[in-house]
Parts: sequence; structure tokens; C-alpha cells
Amino acid sequence: MSESLPLQDRYLALIDEIVETTLKGKISSVEQVYQMLLKGIASGTGEIFELALSDRLTTLQTQVDSEKDELKKSKGTRSLRAIRTIESQWQRWQEQNKATEVIALVVREITIASNEQRLAVFLRFLDPNQKYPLNLSQLQQLGKSLQQFGAAISDLMAISTGIIRGVAAWQRIQENLLSSMYEEKNSLGFGGVPGERDPWASWAKLVKSEIPQTFFRTLALEQSAIEFTQKQQNITLSDWVELAIVLQFLQRGLVTWFDQQAYDIQAGPKLSISTFLTFAVIWSQLASGFQTQAIAYSNGASLIMLQILRTFAQRPYFPLYGGIFASFSGSSLCDALDYLDEPLRSVEGTQEKARILTLLGYSQRALGRYPRSISFHQQALEIARSAKDSVCEIANLNHLSRTYVQEKNYPEAINYSQRALILSRQAGDKTGETNALVNLGYSEVMQAQQLENIGPEVYESAINYLEQGFKLAEKLGDLQTQSLCFSSLGIAYLVTAQHENAIKYLEIGFKTSQISGDLYLQGQNLSYLAEAYYQLQNYEKAIYTGGLGMSLLEQISSQEWRQTAGLLTIIKGQLGTDKFQVLLQHNRPKIISVIGVDGYDYIPQLLNTYQNH
Repeated sequence: MSESLPLQDRYLALIDEIVETTLKGKISSVEQVYQMLLKGIASGTGEIFELALSDRLTTLQTQVDSEKDELKKSKGTRSLRAIRTIESQWQRWQEQNKATEVIALVVREITIASNEQRLAVFLRFLDPNQKYPLNLSQLQQLGKSLQQFGAAISDLMAISTGIIRGVAAWQRIQENLLSSMYEEKNSLGFGGVPGERDPWASWAKLVKSEIPQTFFRTLALEQSAIEFTQKQQNITLSDWVELAIVLQFLQRGLVTWFDQQAYDIQAGPKLSISTFLTFAVIWSQLASGFQTQAIAYSNGASLIMLQILRTFAQRPYFPLYGGIFASFSGSSLCDALDYLDEPLRSVEGTQEKARILTLLGYSQRALGRYPRSISFHQQALEIARSAKDSVCEIANLNHLSRTYVQEKNYPEAINYSQRALILSRQAGDKTGETNALVNLGYSEVMQAQQLENIGPEVYESAINYLEQGFKLAEKLGDLQTQSLCFSSLGIAYLVTAQHENAIKYLEIGFKTSQISGDLYLQGQNLSYLAEAYYQLQNYEKAIYTGGLGMSLLEQISSQEWRQTAGLLTIIKGQLGTDKFQVLLQHNRPKIISVIGVDGYDYIPQLLNTYQNH
């Protein structure tokens, strides 16, 4: 090919040469085609080659389609096959060239960055929200490329070493990730016996490096990531990078695996949600723990946490209406959410931030922090409205209604549920409409109870809203919303003294919330069941449901456990300690099946705590 020809003509000639060589039988493998492309295409001119290839393909296809002569048609068909081979190897060339260009870009950006910014620049290229985040093989190439600068810049050698060790550690875990999950299938989502039957303990045995191993062992013993930072006072940059790579690829590997679990459409998303939140909490705790050691490590951990939350916020199963307590164990969620709060203040007003704030808002409500919950939801509402994310906007109107009910501000609760109902019907958001109907009915029932001397027609109207919401939730097959409907109907019947109806709906509500994995709704349903059974003087069932509900609410740090403890204390006073203990013992097997032996043994201690404070 003449170098003096225009590029497109040169590339047309290259394509023709490969086709002719193929027709003469001189091409023995696709590798030969790839090498010819590698030699013939100049870097940065891919678009011109693509136009030439498209032009040849169109011309040949037209010739073959219109050709009547069988011999010429056969030759044209063979030429087309050769073009298709060129096309496949061209795609390979693009991928390889893109990878090379990406590595060159990352190396350039990291090397020109200041010492303070170098780690942040590296983490930016690892961000899964980027158009082309670094994959595992590109990371390995980057590790090798950075070694050449090691002698001159020690930070680059440290990042290179961390990358190489981190990739090796992750590959050891990756090979056994599925078997580890199957072995621990009864405690998926980071449960199990501390230090023994726990995924963290399994992963600690797989890695050979000291830092990831110590970190996994710390979590296996149900100690927080902050405690790890306190024990590891001399973490180097290479240690930090290694840990970052292991944890990030571990989190992504788990989410990918859970997302593919076709055997149970509920279990997969529930475990993915738990994984996203667990790792976000870990990184937020690392950010907090590293503040006293190295601000670059702390900022890097905050950056990774926000990257995880942004990825999570874009998932179709992002829980806008609750259920986030599924599969959490170990350190209290209350503390975890405190750590998540601070770094979010630095994020721009994005759609993802609105969704993250929604999650934090309803979590704070479960913990009994109503003013803080309202603050989160108001911020989310404003951002969602600006971002034109109507589904998120409606969710926050619904959450504000629910939170104002908890604050006993029923006019505001009714106001927000009505706004949610109007907007959801305009937007065609059926989940939002269902929740709005339930919240409107629930708010009106609670307001009527507060005002007293209200006619039965007010309650009938309110319960009608609840029943409309329930029918819509059934049509949608949305377990989380169904669970809320059952719970709300049960509470409505309880406050109107229809105890048998209340028990029916609260029991179904408890079972549904077990399936959806929402510990808060489980605890709430059980606590109201205890109240209903108490009103019917069925003390044994009141003790069983109350003890279990109190324990679940305390487990997630919700202050509502104290209300149930108060009821159980009254029952204990009426029956006497011995009889109370006998009735509790009768239900030991059922209680253990939900919260285990330790949970059962803790019930009397909780009651003592309540009575002594």
C-alpha cells in the first residue's frame, strides 16, 4: 500500500488485500488477520478504518444480493465471510487499543498528580460509575506499568505493589467465592457464629496477605472496621490499596452472584441490598477510623463509600420504601447510619443523592429519630423534584406522611399522603399510589383516635383507603407494600377496638414482613399483636409476640422496643414473675426459631433494663 494515498483509500486497499489473501487460501487463522490489522491501522485513526470497512461491507452485500451468476455469487459470499472475519478482529483491535489507551491515560494522570491527590486519582479510575472503569486485567497491566516509575517516585511503587497484591488476593477469594457462599447458605448476608461459620472467616483463610486477613478476622469477630484501624496504626499506602482492591472486587462479585439467583426473586435482591449497604458501612467506618491517621486514607474511603452508594442507587431494586434491615448483623445499624451521614454532605445535588437520603430518612424513622428523618426526606424531596425523579419524589412524600404520624402530627401526615396520592396518579406510579392510599387511611385513623368522639363513618372512610391500597398492592405483587398494608390495617382495627380483625391482619403482616426481610415491620407487627392479645386477655400469646417484637426492635436500635417492654412489664405485674416466666418458657422453641437461644435469654435482661431506666 502506498503511503501517499489518503487514509480511507489505504484502509480500503488493506481490506481488499486481506479478502484476496483469504480467497487464495493463504490465511490459515484469524490471528493472521488480527496481525495484519495491527500492522496496518495507525493509532487514533479507528473511525476512518470503520467507515472504510462499513463501505466495503455495504458494497459487497449489494453485489451478492443482486448477482445472478452462481459462480460470481459464490465468490461474493466467500468475500463477505472474509469481511465478517475482518470485522470480528477489528472489534478485538478496538478493545485492545482502548485498553492500552486507558492504561496510558491512568498512568499519565497518576504520575502528574500531586502526592496528596495521587490516591484519589487512582480511585477515580476504579469507580464503577465511570464509562470505562478499570477491569481486573487492566489493573494488572497498570500495576506493571507503574513499576517503571517506582525508583523515582515511591508513591507509585507503593500503588503498584498494592495493586499486584490486591489482585492476587481477590483471585484467591474469587476461585472459592461460590463454594464459600454455598457452605454458608443458612447465614447469607454476613450472619453466622462470630469467628466461625461466617463468610468473613472463610475469606480470611483464603487470602495470604496480612492486612486483608487481619481485616476479615476483625469483622468475623463482629468488631467494626474502626476497631481494625485502631489496631493497625502503621498501614502503608500499598496495604491500603491492596485492601481497597480486595474489598471492592469482593463486593462487586457478591452483588453479581446474588443478582443472578433465579431460584428466588426475593432472596437475590434482598441479599444484593444487604451487600451494598454492608460494604458502604464498612467504608464509612474506615473513613472515620483513618481520620486520626492519614487524611488521604480517610478521604479515599469516603470516596469509595459514595461510589458504592451511587451504584446502588441506580439499581432497579433500590429500596425506596424500606426493608433495608434484611441480613444485617453485628454492630448496630444506628452507629452505621451515623457514619454514612457525614460524607453525603459533600455530594452534589444528584438523583443518586436523593435516593440515598431517602434510605437514610426512613432508617432514621425506624430508629425513632423523627426530626432527623424529616430533615433527610425534605432534602431528598427537593433534589428529586429538581432531578425530575417523580418516583423518588412520591416516595419521600409518603415517608414524610409516615414520619409525621410517628410524631403524632396527623394534619401534616394527611397533607403529605394526599400530595403523594395526587402526584402518583398523575405519574402512573402504582407503588407510590398504593403507599399513599395506605398512609392516608392510616393517618386518618390515628387522627380520629386522637380527636375521640368521632362517628363510625370517619373510621369506615379511612379503612376504605387502607383496603383500596391493599387491593392495589396485591395486584402489583409488591411484598414490601403488602406488608405495610397488612400492618396498617391491623393497627387501624386495633385502635378501633376490633381486636379479632386486628390480629388477623397483624399476623399476616408479620409473615409477609419476614419474607420481605424488613425487621422493623416484623417487630412493629409483633408489638401491636401483643397489645391486641392483651386486650383479649390472651396473656400467653401477648408474652410470646411482645417478647419477640421487643427483641427485634431493640436489635435494630429502634426506641419503640420500650413501648412493648412497658406492656410486658404490666402483664408481668398482673401475673407474677413465676407465671410470666412459665408462659415465656412455653414459647421458647418458637422464639428461638426466629432470634436464637441468645435472643431468647436476652428477653428478661431487656425487661430489667427497661424497669431500671
